[in-house]
Amino acid sequence: QVQLIESGGGLVQAGDSLRLSCAASGRPFNIYGMGWFRQAPGKEREFVAAISWSGSSTDYTDSVKGRFTISRDNAKNTVYLQMNSLKPEETAIYYCAADNAPLRPSVWYGPYDYWGQGTQVTVSS
Repeated sequence: QVQLIESGGGLVQAGDSLRLSCAASGRPFNIYGMGWFRQAPGKEREFVAAISWSGSSTDYTDSVKGRFTISRDNAKNTVYLQMNSLKPEETAIYYCAADNAPLRPSVWYGPYDYWGQGTQVTVSS
């Protein structure tokens, strides 16, 4: 079965950067799109970023464009989310997600079939 394990979260100050990692196992990694979501306390889960199976296409929610970068290293079965200039309102649990349709021709926004356990990102002012 597919397993996704996020890491890299922590406590940072506003304006700082973090890089989240999501390690995948259980199936071939390099043919499925991946995404990042976040959920703040008392709020709905929010789409953050997605990357196509090949890495050739990416997309982001408007609030993070220009600051966040999603990437993947298929040799390491890992997807990353580089987060720069973090803001306090971006404090949330960040979740990695994996598509279940191989070789999807475009970025996939959801629904996703597989989810990690989440990693906490806390941004203080």
